[in-house]
Amino acid sequence: MTRRKKLSMLVIAIATMSATVMIPSAAQADDEGQPTTRELLEQCDNGTEKCVFHPSGSPVASMGKAHQVGDSAFNCTQDLQRSAVGWSDTTGESNTVGVSMGADYGFTKKFKTTVQTSYQHSWESSHTEEQQTNVEVKPGEVGWITREAAMQEINGIYEMHFDGEFHGREIWYVPFTAKGPKADAPSTKTQHTRKMTKKEKKEHCG
Repeated sequence: MTRRKKLSMLVIAIATMSATVMIPSAAQADDEGQPTTRELLEQCDNGTEKCVFHPSGSPVASMGKAHQVGDSAFNCTQDLQRSAVGWSDTTGESNTVGVSMGADYGFTKKFKTTVQTSYQHSWESSHTEEQQTNVEVKPGEVGWITREAAMQEINGIYEMHFDGEFHGREIWYVPFTAKGPKADAPSTKTQHTRKMTKKEKKEHCG
């Protein structure tokens, strides 16, 4: 196929996004005999002439779900107690195909390289934070710490060119989203306290 013909197909593909750019859902892919998103991405640098990840805008920052870290501190005394709660917490990633971006696939390598080039920081599939956090607990109460990890979400499209047709097309556009920990941003730690239940008093205070 000539370069001019390939460029013409690219223009047509972009102009007809609803028919060409969007990838069917898994159920539709099975019904229509089309490849799934993962099947397509696994061809990146493993059957493609060209495979490029195009990010869409800057990473979107957010905070992860608040969850308890470390043990609860029970105050069975008659005095205010300050407890140092030690904890370690690991934040993982999620993405469109459920494959770790640390895995050795062509599309994962393209993604990490593009993130480094476009945003001048590396992609981390997981990040572990360890700390001691103080919590003040009144008599008869229980205290605990919750943490919200700083996250980043990157959206974009893989542009994939095949040498010949792959499932009826020479050019595929595959939408992709990945969300993972933002290691260079601080997480949010919050101290909580409440009165112990009768069951907790019996279990922890005797």
